[in-house]
Amino acid sequence: MNKPIGILGGMGPQATVDAMNKIIKNTRASCDQDHIPVIIVCIPDIPDRTKSILNKNDKPLEKMVEYLRILENANVGCIIIPCNTAHFWFDRLQESTHTKMISIVESAIQYIKNSNIQEVCILATTATISTQLYQKEFVNNKINFTIPSSFFQNLIMESIYKYKAGEYAKAKEIMNSIIKNYTLKDDKKFLLACTEIPLILEDWIKIHPDLFIDATDLLIKNAINWYQYKHC
Repeated sequence: MNKPIGILGGMGPQATVDAMNKIIKNTRASCDQDHIPVIIVCIPDIPDRTKSILNKNDKPLEKMVEYLRILENANVGCIIIPCNTAHFWFDRLQESTHTKMISIVESAIQYIKNSNIQEVCILATTATISTQLYQKEFVNNKINFTIPSSFFQNLIMESIYKYKAGEYAKAKEIMNSIIKNYTLKDDKKFLLACTEIPLILEDWIKIHPDLFIDATDLLIKNAINWYQYKHC
């Protein structure tokens, strides 16, 4: 058995559980012993990533580095972070550890580059949008994209925070109202670039799976591939 996949989670806890579920669902296994070993650090006291970025401070970084040490000491083979906004600090986190880290942003960009997708609409936190985590990569790779208007972006944040607060029905109601304002086309995809959004839109995804690109799912598939073929 190879070294475990490490998950630096807690941002938020539901997204961490979703990442673990996706590892299980994407692993071919006929018994318990066939599954991939995973070590999860889910300590949710990491400061709000969006608020820190918008307020121009690095408060989350210290905690994330502290919790990376737990995964290092557990001798994991690679580390993933099921939080898009936290990838604002990805390079600095990778510099702080010798353990291989797999990027959710890079996972999504590579998938889109290799797909026949004409345009991507980015659904993400305001911090992810404002730091252009995805936009810069789309420009570099000549991928057409759009971002929501300020009005819709505020609603997206409201939906995300409602979900984090356990107000699931209200979160879904708000996000549903946003999606309904878009013209749905097969060659135009929604990139779900916040790990709560696939949970909020789970009903839409069941009905229109081809309209959505789940960045979490792509991260997990890359981590599984690394485990199986790169030997973490």
